[in-house]
Order: sequence, then C-alpha cells, then structure tokens
Amino acid sequence: MSSEPVSPEATAVELMRAMTRLRARLRTEAPIDDLPWNWSHLTTLHRIVQDGPTTASELAQAEHVRRQSMAETLAALREGGLVTTAKDPDDGRKTLVSATRVGRVLCERIPAAREAWLSEAMRATLRAEERRTLHRAAEIMNRLADSDR
Repeated sequence: MSSEPVSPEATAVELMRAMTRLRARLRTEAPIDDLPWNWSHLTTLHRIVQDGPTTASELAQAEHVRRQSMAETLAALREGGLVTTAKDPDDGRKTLVSATRVGRVLCERIPAAREAWLSEAMRATLRAEERRTLHRAAEIMNRLADSDR
C-alpha cells in the first residue's frame, strides 16, 4: 500500500463502492424477500429495538429521512404488528413508538444470519490486525453518519 496521501474524494468513491458491495452480499446471506418489509423498515425497527421508545421525528432525524417518509415506514411496521405507539407519559403531546415482542424477535432473527456469515468471512479472510482496522473503521463510519456536515 502506498504512503501517498489519498484525497477525500477518492476515499469517498472507494468507500461507497465497498459499502454497496458488502450491503448487497449481506442481503444475499439472509434474504428478506419472503417478508413484507424492506430494508428501510428493518433498519428503523432495529433502531427502535436498540434505542427504546422514541418519537417519529427523532427516528426521521436519526435515519436521515423526511418525517413523511418515516410516517409511512412506521405505518407499515404498525400494520405488521412490529411496533406500537403510546402517548409520552412526560409530554402528552408526543407519541412514543416501541417495538412489540414480534418486532424484537424479527430484529434478532435477520441480523443473526448476516452476522454469522460476516464473522466467519472475516475470521477466514482477515488477519487479526485487519479485523482491528475494520473495527476502528466502523467507529469512524458511525461518526461520519452522525456528522452534521
């Protein structure tokens, strides 16, 4: 690997390509074709399970989508019995979205298959140093996703 500096533009292109390819591969490792929910539905559900009760506005901001898009996503999840809503006990003007037991079980099932494949692929393909680098890269990517820029 060259020690020459790499431009942010070149890094952005390679990172987007790699993320697209890895995301496609993960989808094939645990297909959701037999489920009525798409990737957006499942990532939103995962966030609700992970973060606990939250508002639609907070979800829209966290997922970087318009509130109207989030409302449609939540309607599909509610119709599927994966989430419920209730008034916020601290602020009756707000509605909190929570995952149901069915939603939590689904959220555990799909990633488990993907994580199993990815863990095994990393174990078989990468050296320990490379795995540490990827772990650090994941932290950096999350920081980028949360950036206000």
